Amino acid sequence: MNKKIKIGVSFFLSLISVVAYTQKDFSSYNQARKHAIVRNSPAPDFFEGALIGNGGMGVVVCTRPDAVMIRFGHNDVWDIRIAEDNREKIGTFQEVFEKVTAIDPNLNQLEDDPWYAEYKRITRENYRKPYPRPFPCGSVILGFDRRAVELIGHTLDISNGLVSIELLLHKKDYAFLKVFADRENDRVWMKLVDSSGMPLPNCFNRINVIPDITTPKEFPGFTLQDIKGGISFKQIMPYLEPEEYNKEVGHEKDRAFSLSVITSNTIEKRERIDWNGNVVKMAAMEYALEPDKPFWLCAELRNGLARELNEDFAEFELLEVSNYDHAYVSTDGAWREFWSKSGVNLEDKELESIWYRNLYFLNCAAKAGVNCPGLFANWSFNNIGTAWHGDYHMNYNTQQPFWATFSSNHLELNEPYVELIEFIAEVSRIWAKDYYQMRGTFYPHSAYPVDMTMNPYPVPDWGWEIFETPWSVQGLWWHYLYAPDRKFLEERAFPLIKEATEFIIDYMTRPAAHGPQWADDKYHVFPTVPPELYRLRPGFRFNSDCLVDLTLIKFLFNAYLKSVDILGVQSQEKKNVDDIKKILNNYPDYPKAISEKYGEVFVSVDGESTETVYNVPNNLMTVFPGEDHGLHSDKKTKQVLENSKRNNQNEGGNELVFHHLQAARIGLLDLDFFKRAVRYCTLPNATSTNYTLQINGRYNDNTNPQFMGKMGIWFENFGLPVVINECMMQSYNGIIRLFPNWPDDKEAAFKTLRAAGGFLVSSSIEHGVIQTISIFSEDDNELRMYNPWGSDAEVIVVGADEERILKGDIIRMKVQKGLSLNFSNNNEK
Repeated sequence: MNKKIKIGVSFFLSLISVVAYTQKDFSSYNQARKHAIVRNSPAPDFFEGALIGNGGMGVVVCTRPDAVMIRFGHNDVWDIRIAEDNREKIGTFQEVFEKVTAIDPNLNQLEDDPWYAEYKRITRENYRKPYPRPFPCGSVILGFDRRAVELIGHTLDISNGLVSIELLLHKKDYAFLKVFADRENDRVWMKLVDSSGMPLPNCFNRINVIPDITTPKEFPGFTLQDIKGGISFKQIMPYLEPEEYNKEVGHEKDRAFSLSVITSNTIEKRERIDWNGNVVKMAAMEYALEPDKPFWLCAELRNGLARELNEDFAEFELLEVSNYDHAYVSTDGAWREFWSKSGVNLEDKELESIWYRNLYFLNCAAKAGVNCPGLFANWSFNNIGTAWHGDYHMNYNTQQPFWATFSSNHLELNEPYVELIEFIAEVSRIWAKDYYQMRGTFYPHSAYPVDMTMNPYPVPDWGWEIFETPWSVQGLWWHYLYAPDRKFLEERAFPLIKEATEFIIDYMTRPAAHGPQWADDKYHVFPTVPPELYRLRPGFRFNSDCLVDLTLIKFLFNAYLKSVDILGVQSQEKKNVDDIKKILNNYPDYPKAISEKYGEVFVSVDGESTETVYNVPNNLMTVFPGEDHGLHSDKKTKQVLENSKRNNQNEGGNELVFHHLQAARIGLLDLDFFKRAVRYCTLPNATSTNYTLQINGRYNDNTNPQFMGKMGIWFENFGLPVVINECMMQSYNGIIRLFPNWPDDKEAAFKTLRAAGGFLVSSSIEHGVIQTISIFSEDDNELRMYNPWGSDAEVIVVGADEERILKGDIIRMKVQKGLSLNFSNNNEK
């Protein structure tokens, strides 16, 4: 007999219930520990070293046969110079549009027109400068005598970020240098211990602190700083370009960083004999280390405005080994809290490893309150991490790592993305107003975490990709959708969603985008450019109504309309609402074509060949990020999606997370294929890089498939956990669907994955049968879930000491904040 569930259970007791009531309870912290990253030899290369970090500071722990090498970087440390030349030559969008319209449509490419070729050169000029870029913060080297010390390898424990460097002393005794990044401060701690954790006397014979050798010559030289018993240097980073900067005077907006080291052991200058028999003095910040005490070391990174950078080292000079112990306990506790938010326990340990390792990397690379990571996050050394300025590419690269934050229940890691969009909104307003002469915001293709007053990449190819504006603000709506917070929506998300919406309305209602020249009543996205494809073409061929534009604009409009209703601002927003409805009622169709091999398929733009090789998986954009299509779609649409998936050709380097996530969303991801794809791209440090897959797109037989591999640590691929999440749970359409892409022969359990609507979900599957389910509601809402045992199955729902039985294709029930529910199959009782 059905009973009405009583609401009002305390938040605290319900939260305990949902965490404990899991078919297979497990510790995520302990699961993470099982996936340590091990190196059984020295790791001298940057991409072999262990990655640690605290979300701001990033550190690479490398080793070589005679030394330990610690490379420092930080999300807040950038070469902040920026070129903003040719402002008056760029003109307005309308002026450029008219000139491009007048170019002979029969040309092979627009660059064959002299005016356009020169205009493109001008608009690319600023981006061709080597700055802005992430700025490496130097290295700390600990050397030793190889006659007495042998470096065996290292182990990175991803449960808490502790690196254990294994050393063999005098060919008989093992020692371990423990290294970790402090979660509270920008410090790296080290301590030498034996196998039982007891302190050992120092075995290192020298220490060297080295500024990065790629420091531009036009920068002021580094300066040594006085620190009792330690080493420190300061580097100023100019605000102005070289021709405008006076090194003697500086600028009030100059920034600076300092790298400082203190150790338990006495340091002193010594001389040595080189290979040529000459006496050589030590480098400026190189010192001999005495073996007089048990070894520990702390390295600290500071950064900020040069005129405000703290140069008081009194507290730092007083650090002791007990501070190491305190920092370790605090850092371990922070990691335990991190892992407590969600977890997976998978029979397939390779998939489990992908999940835990990439969430570990993501937490090392990003946090609120510091710059959002760029292409290569907070790890840099020499020119590693500077390709494409290490900037923000808003046509998927910047967004992708944050896709994992929602379902993984780590919204705190999406906060840096929200802060980034808030930051670049100002230059986006300027560009919409001055260049497009329209309302709202137009988000640039590329952006930097520095002062900007114009679009850094105003080139009319990728710079005219209209879809980047709705894509930029999409993550703000998801942030609200997955954790409903009216204040966040009202004060942070909606204002930016509204501005993006107003730009799109103005752009699509222009005379050039709607009128008799189109021979229809539709409002078109024109001109635009597909992602990384075709560029701007003579006669604007392939430059209207791209699949990604249409699906993301529809997503944006729907998010705006829902926000208006939630916030109750219908009267204030009536004009925009009416315009949106008018556009949606006269909306272009998604472009399709007929493939000889696979039948009807989606294509990125009308008139495109079905044999086109994509750079990003363009033909499934309506599945993701558009979220218009998926497993909820009708049978005919799902067939077109399947055809499109089978027809897809991707040149690689941009698809590792993206394309597999799309496949999971339509239940067509082959998890063995996915694992092989990740293996192909996995570096020795266990991160996934970008390797190419095929030719006939932008690459040919002479292209090195690994040419992007050594550019840096590809931050975007830390989004890999979302692929696994979506195989176990989907909720993009507001209805929870469990294990939609999971093999029957593999057991799996997850706990407190986050579903849209503010639900924390835990479940497991055995022998293809979904076991008991637990759901905790963070908000007053309607819970909807596809019946995991089939429409005829009776579902027992237990909550607040009450029980009821439901059935049907979709389980529906009103729930209140703080309620914990447990679901089981009555037919199995």
